[in-house]
Amino acid sequence: MADKCPSRQILNHVTSRWGVLLLIALRGGTYRYSELRRRVNGISEKMLAQTLQLLEGDGFVERISYPVVPPHVEYRLTPLGEEISHRVKDLADWIEVNLEEILAAAEPAEEM
Repeated sequence: MADKCPSRQILNHVTSRWGVLLLIALRGGTYRYSELRRRVNGISEKMLAQTLQLLEGDGFVERISYPVVPPHVEYRLTPLGEEISHRVKDLADWIEVNLEEILAAAEPAEEM
């Protein structure tokens, strides 16, 4: 809980809107950039590149670059990435299961 703890930055990367979705999208495979963009609807090229770089920097995503023309780059989860992806998937699943109750609880706050 310390304000200067490096875990806060990593937590921010993992639990950001795009971090969660990319960790889930990368589960079970190796994907090219364009495939990931299609899998995560609504993400801009800038946010996709930025989020992949952050997750790669944290050791959750591996970037594989093939020395060919045109460039061919793929992304996949590392073992650490696989582990964290299970945890964020559980969170996303819980939200889906409880979505009606969550939305109903939020309604009175919206009416104020």
